[in-house]
This record gives sequence, C-alpha cells and structure tokens, in this order.
Amino acid sequence: MDLKSEISFDRQAFRQALGQFPTGVCVVTCTAEFEQLGMTMSSFNCLSLDPPLILFSIDRKAVSLPLWEKAAGYAVNVLAENQKDISNRFAKSRSNKWEGMRFAHGQCGAPLLPGVAAVFECIPWAKYDGGDHTLFIAEVRRFASSVDRMPLVFSKGRYAALQTTEFVASLWPLDIHY
Repeated sequence: MDLKSEISFDRQAFRQALGQFPTGVCVVTCTAEFEQLGMTMSSFNCLSLDPPLILFSIDRKAVSLPLWEKAAGYAVNVLAENQKDISNRFAKSRSNKWEGMRFAHGQCGAPLLPGVAAVFECIPWAKYDGGDHTLFIAEVRRFASSVDRMPLVFSKGRYAALQTTEFVASLWPLDIHY
C-alpha cells in the first residue's frame, strides 16, 4: 500500500481513496426565504442517538449556502436504488431542480420526496467550519423508513448496488465499540 505523505498530498488520489468507502445517496432539502432548495449528498451521517443528531456538509462555494444557513428545518431524503434520476437532478447546480417534481411539505418545513428508502425531518442544532465545507448538525424530530426498499449506493465514482445475503448482522453498534 502506497501511503501518501503530507508533503506530496495529491487531491485527486485522495478523492480516489475516499471512493473506496461506499456511501448512501441522499437529497437534503429545505425551504429558506420562500425558496425550496435541494442538493444531492453523500456526506450524511448519524452523529448521536441521544439526542438524535445527524450531520451533513455543504461546500463553501455553493451559491445557495447562505440560504441553507437560514433554513428552519431540513429533510434528509435517503434515495432508493431506483432513484438515480432524482440523484442526478439534484446534483446539478443552478438548474430548476423542482420543475415537475412531486413532493410533500414536512413538519419541519422541508420538502419530502416520494418513494425514498428513508426520510429524516430535522431542525438546526449547530453549524461548524469544516475546511472547504460547512458542517450542519441537525436534531431529528421525525423519521420514516421503508425496509422493503434498497438504498442507492455510490462508490468509486459511480452508482453501485447492494446484494442481500442470508447473513444477518448483529444489532449495531457492536459491543466492541464500547
């Protein structure tokens, strides 16, 4: 394994190495100043169970960042494997992402997308500097999931698919973490 040193840090190689870690694909949505926003992200994580906190991040260069910072609520729409078109739609900047899009308004004011694998409705908890991104921490107020839907997965720069196995993992988190 060729470990990269700090002196010869190669950003493209770093991105490629990060691509070795598969992630789910989400469209995070909000409404701010009467404008609906949505952005495809793979930077979504559970942060805490008590209280129920999640986090996501937005590039500081995003034109919509000031509006995201004013939002009173967010929805993390975890896309199902058949929703690549929705992922691609919300991955584009400066386009009319909402044209012809069906959605409902959630309790926290953010648009909820139909057919997703899971959705988390949240309110802002904190924001932090994260280098070239802003980290948003949000408290989950309501959630739903469809266990019959497989999530959309991204790895190595492309969409991937999960395969179901007969092996059932132990309840997470495993005891070895404590």
